[in-house]
Amino acid sequence: MLGIGTPSQDKDHKSQLNTKLQNTTKYIFFQKSKKKHIYKKEKIMAAFFPKFVMVSIFAVLARFVVPSSANFYRDVDVSWGDGRAKILEGGRGLSLSLDRNSGSGFQSKNEYLFGRFDMQLKLVPGNSAGTVTTFFLSSQGEGHDEIDFEFLGNSSGEPYTVHTNVYSKGKGDKEQQFHLWFDPTAAFHTYSIVWNPRRIIFLVDNSPIRVFNNHESSGVPFPNTKRMRVYCSLWNADEWATQGGRVKTDWTKAPFVAYYRNFRIENGQQSQNLELDAKGRNRLRWVQQRHMVYNYCADYQRFPQGTSIECKRSRF
Repeated sequence: MLGIGTPSQDKDHKSQLNTKLQNTTKYIFFQKSKKKHIYKKEKIMAAFFPKFVMVSIFAVLARFVVPSSANFYRDVDVSWGDGRAKILEGGRGLSLSLDRNSGSGFQSKNEYLFGRFDMQLKLVPGNSAGTVTTFFLSSQGEGHDEIDFEFLGNSSGEPYTVHTNVYSKGKGDKEQQFHLWFDPTAAFHTYSIVWNPRRIIFLVDNSPIRVFNNHESSGVPFPNTKRMRVYCSLWNADEWATQGGRVKTDWTKAPFVAYYRNFRIENGQQSQNLELDAKGRNRLRWVQQRHMVYNYCADYQRFPQGTSIECKRSRF
């Protein structure tokens, strides 16, 4: 993840991330290549999923008053990019850009221990190969905690890959990846992280795509003690991001621009009790069965000694 602290710190973090992910992505690309047909197929299937059902599925998640949107002038700091991050519409929106010289990023002024975090994004359109757009939570220092949304760009006409991960005490290796059932570059869509002492829920337009439950009692680390900031960034990672690094960034298409708006945080008591109801669990199952393209729990080649304990528990 990038945009933490100064640009030099960001460069160090990028190097560490690349090292961790280069081995991972060769397996992930293999899994994705088997399912590259899924994007067009599932866009059609999603069109038949009744919209009124979507409302009822997530009643439990929506059962609180939504706070007003943050103001990007007031509530975030542009942390790197040398002018490539621009606050728009009087603080209601923000754009990040990437060129051959640098990407850009911002971070929340405040730190949080638990909450619901919403951000609307419109991703880089066209040939976005090699680019990574992010929205994530992270603590500082060694043994850090982190909850990731990363959006891996692709060649024109090919789907973005939504990369999710959870770190606790500096340990990650909990990757799940998805192809979306819509074009994330055509309009703004809402990406949410619900983080409370019992679970982490990743949502797209209020539709759950992943749940990571707290299994500390079984020896699985869970991020529940360190306060985290919200970070967002746009950067180049063409050594691994697109088709395992096979497709590089086309700098003739630069600058690449991603847009953010409607940043909301709810960290009161209501967010501490958020969970999925039965219909929400069914929707989660639908997403994971039809749109998941990589799951660390099923990667026995990468983990020949066996996958982690939480993989043996129901994720629904």
